[in-house]
Amino acid sequence: MEKIAIIDLGSNNARLVIVNVFEGGYFVVADELKESVRLGQDMERDGFLKPARVVQTLKTLKMFRTLCDAYNVSKIIAVGTAAVRRAKNQRSFLEEVQVTCGIKIKVLSAEEEARLVYHGVINSMDIPKGVILEIGGGSTKIVYYNRRNIIAYETLPFGAVTLTDLFSADNLKPEEQAQKIEEFFREQLDNIPWLNQVDPDAKLIGVGGSFRNLGKISRRVKKYPLEMAHNYVLTIDGFVSIYDMLKVLDIDKKMKIKGLSSGRADIIPNAFAQVKAFLDKMGFNDITISGCGLREGLMFNYANPGTIEKPISDVLGHSLNTLVTYYGLNVQKAEHVTDLAIQLFKQLRVLHKFPRQYIKVLKVAAMLHESGKMVKFYNYHRHSAYVILNSNLYGISHRDLTLAAFVVFSHRKYDISNAEWAKFRLLLSEEDVEVVRKLAVILKIAESLDRSFGSMVKMLNCDVLGDSVIMKTEVEGDASLEIKEAIGAAREFRKAFGKNLEII
Repeated sequence: MEKIAIIDLGSNNARLVIVNVFEGGYFVVADELKESVRLGQDMERDGFLKPARVVQTLKTLKMFRTLCDAYNVSKIIAVGTAAVRRAKNQRSFLEEVQVTCGIKIKVLSAEEEARLVYHGVINSMDIPKGVILEIGGGSTKIVYYNRRNIIAYETLPFGAVTLTDLFSADNLKPEEQAQKIEEFFREQLDNIPWLNQVDPDAKLIGVGGSFRNLGKISRRVKKYPLEMAHNYVLTIDGFVSIYDMLKVLDIDKKMKIKGLSSGRADIIPNAFAQVKAFLDKMGFNDITISGCGLREGLMFNYANPGTIEKPISDVLGHSLNTLVTYYGLNVQKAEHVTDLAIQLFKQLRVLHKFPRQYIKVLKVAAMLHESGKMVKFYNYHRHSAYVILNSNLYGISHRDLTLAAFVVFSHRKYDISNAEWAKFRLLLSEEDVEVVRKLAVILKIAESLDRSFGSMVKMLNCDVLGDSVIMKTEVEGDASLEIKEAIGAAREFRKAFGKNLEII
């Protein structure tokens, strides 16, 4: 395992992420630190980084260096974005950082920054076509991709911090300032001709701190059951409601909003004004928020260099393998149980009649069903369900992730209490109880058929004859333990599928 550090020096915040990198192209975040440095503040006047902002940034980078040394990181990858890129005193600033902090910062071009944001999104989301809107402190990136290829991109030389500086001198009321920014941003968008050629089926993907705060506020308002930013979907009506509430408040009242970072309270309504103008022009139905962006793009590119040229083809599979590696699970067993579970799902389709999309749910449940044993063997199904619910897996919706957790929970304890189910009423319906029950029985049988970890049961063939299902096994070696364990699920199989189970 290698330990590296990523430093992202933006116009508003400086962020440090400590990353554990494993063989096979996998990585896991080990620690992070964020500081509001406002490096790009007041730059619009003359193009220079201001002394007070430089001092604050140097202080922050020294702290970052201390944490890097504490973790014994082998490599620091530090990048600077819009503020550093445009600064007239860029060279002297970079030299001072290197001499004072021992950190060499690479200044990203607009194209490099846009591509890294794209790499962070495309390798962590299963959205085949989309428009990425990333609102930074000093710039705004728009990236359009289709079939996992970039079609067009644009970097606009202003963001939430610079727009706040630009429009704060007019002594406007908060809602008037937001309106002015909406109008200004809409005019800039009209100068990007390719926006009119975007596929109407493309999804809007929001990247950056302003979008993460938007999702956090929305989840607090809705009492959402998962505290997970990545892949959170927000309706346009939900966004407009939050925007209309925030844009009329003064700074003191904004600071009291649950979910709103105090370091963004003054700039976030202006970021939302940009979002509103973009929605008005493009007509999207909802916003999918990505917790991954530039920093994750750097991580993917370092851990798995092939992603520089070609995105990961199976986003969920790669994310699952990352967790299997991180938790030290038996890879062969996890993969074999998953294979058996999928075989059973397909063989029993005539009974359950579920669409193919539920294979994704079953795959997550099967791959991670033993992850809870890393906590404790007893009641490991509960621990495994908790791991899945808090895994932030890539390439899967929050609903499917929750279903997978309930499948794992139920494969050892079949009855789900009303109280446990009620916690997730925003994501699941009563009809999903049947889905969980049937998938849990499939997982139980698949797990049992590899009881001795030997992968002896290779193939399954199920015949539905009257009131029975005859499950024929193709084995290599003595699979008597496996078949004995699997037949123990006959009672629950009968309850779930209405058929007797025979295994030969």
